[in-house]
Amino acid sequence: MRGMKNDALKNVIVILAAALTACGGGGSSSGGGNVTVPQTPPTSPPTSSACSLSSRQDFAFSVLNEWYLFPETLPGSLATAPYTSVQSYIDALTANARAQGRDRNFTYVTSIREENAYYASGSTAGLGVRLAYQGNRLFVIEAFEGAPALAAGIDRGTEVLAIGTDAANLTPVADIITAQGTSGITSALGPSTVGTSRVLRITDAGGARNVTVAKADYNIAPLSPRYGVRVIDNGGQRVGYINMRTFISTADNQLRTAFADFRAQGITHFVIDFRYNGGGLVSTAELMGDLMAGNRFSSDIFTVTRFRASKSSNNETRRFTPTTQSVSPIKIAFIATGATASASELVMNSFVPYLGVNAALIGSNSFGKPIGQIALDQSACDDRIRVVAFAKENAAGQGDYYSGLAGTMRATCAAADDISRPLGDPLEASLRTALDFVAGRSCTPVVVAQTAQSTSTRSERRVLPVPIDARAAQREVPGLF
Repeated sequence: MRGMKNDALKNVIVILAAALTACGGGGSSSGGGNVTVPQTPPTSPPTSSACSLSSRQDFAFSVLNEWYLFPETLPGSLATAPYTSVQSYIDALTANARAQGRDRNFTYVTSIREENAYYASGSTAGLGVRLAYQGNRLFVIEAFEGAPALAAGIDRGTEVLAIGTDAANLTPVADIITAQGTSGITSALGPSTVGTSRVLRITDAGGARNVTVAKADYNIAPLSPRYGVRVIDNGGQRVGYINMRTFISTADNQLRTAFADFRAQGITHFVIDFRYNGGGLVSTAELMGDLMAGNRFSSDIFTVTRFRASKSSNNETRRFTPTTQSVSPIKIAFIATGATASASELVMNSFVPYLGVNAALIGSNSFGKPIGQIALDQSACDDRIRVVAFAKENAAGQGDYYSGLAGTMRATCAAADDISRPLGDPLEASLRTALDFVAGRSCTPVVVAQTAQSTSTRSERRVLPVPIDARAAQREVPGLF
């Protein structure tokens, strides 16, 4: 994290992100800040006792015992023998905090190599779509440029009717979900291995058809080249629109360029679309805050970071640092859904003390993750332990939004996520409501009790949960397959 000076943090990566579990709440990570990235792992983990299962579990225990934000919830000791993986052991260690709703699967083990590749360039492998389910139906809510699905004509609004390894064994999505739940969809789509091929029966404006798609490597652009940055004419008022997919380092220059253009045009009203943004690098969240801080003083607090009592020397107050590209917002509409988490919520929450009712949450309540992880590595084994280690607050001390930001934001406007229209389309329901807000028109508030943690109903469309063997990108990009 920017400004951390304690030597204990030199070899950890600070992160703030979340992905969704089957219950609509879950955990994931992202890295960032002025810290030293741990060494690159070996090509393949050694088979020596140093990387035996029990040694890896012991390392996880030591990490949590030293850094976990809720130390009072940890067992004093826990035998490793009953647990067949590092993750199952971590889940047992964090069971009490998870039962309290404070650590919703945010602490986990992941691959150093995969995560470094994702944060550096958005690198991952798969079909390149976000998927969401509604009852026993499956929809594409976003497709990524340069990935196989979009190249095959699959885009936002496409419904997936059936999945198979070939046309002869297509199984209806409704049958899969009825028999196995949403985990059955993950199984049907197969591993995120390059070359894995699936036949999808889809329907969209062009009608129903079969499409064969093979998974491939691609890079996720944090701001889409199709709709990531726009200036929208809102009845004669120019509004700056940013659709921010994820907080990774390749977003930084894109954000600087976008806000420099907004500033040059004198734009003061903004829509920031975080609707599927599961979080990411704290450093990129700080940059985004700075780029919207043209009318903030250098003494104004952006966010306060608090560690457990034994690590309080790492606590930090981070203040706004306006740049030459910074704009001076009069109003900001933040579009959110239950998939909006962590670093996205950090940015939104940080403007509440300054803009008050002129900063609004549009859409539905956010996920609710006011805490972040640090990463500690067992490099020889390619193990990175993402451990919940700090909490975040804004300048007013507001940080207890585990049930989402609808109860913290001074203004909210309920709106649907209309997948019948492209993202960035001014007629799409959430963006239309956001534009109404910045124009001063009234709206219906978001129901605070409508949280991402609530039980799904058949009328809600929700991103698919993170697979058990999730790649790093799937933890950071809700619904990614």
